[in-house]
Amino acid sequence: MIKIKRVYESPEYGDGTRILVDGLWPRGVSKSAARIDRWLKEIAPSNELRKWFAHDIKRWERFKTRHNQELEQKRHLLDELRSLSKRGTVTLVYSAKDELHNQAVVLKDILQKLEG
Repeated sequence: MIKIKRVYESPEYGDGTRILVDGLWPRGVSKSAARIDRWLKEIAPSNELRKWFAHDIKRWERFKTRHNQELEQKRHLLDELRSLSKRGTVTLVYSAKDELHNQAVVLKDILQKLEG
């Protein structure tokens, strides 16, 4: 099972393996409070894409397309996440305020499509 959750929400037992999918460490959150099992910054959008998107909802569809293209080059990381999710719950943790338009949403969608 793959879930997504903001890093600012309290960690819970049901989160399983918590993986931070941001390229930058979230502001105002200590490592102990975040309880991140792994920081997979390599799977985050490139700095160029992140800055271009700037959480502008008008750019959401293009952001998804471009992030998907970047992730195609990181298949080994996607496979690693899929493998983890077969063993238990994986929670993709992110810091964006917008819960519907962020890289964790894109990543979860791709992982679910790969599962078929």
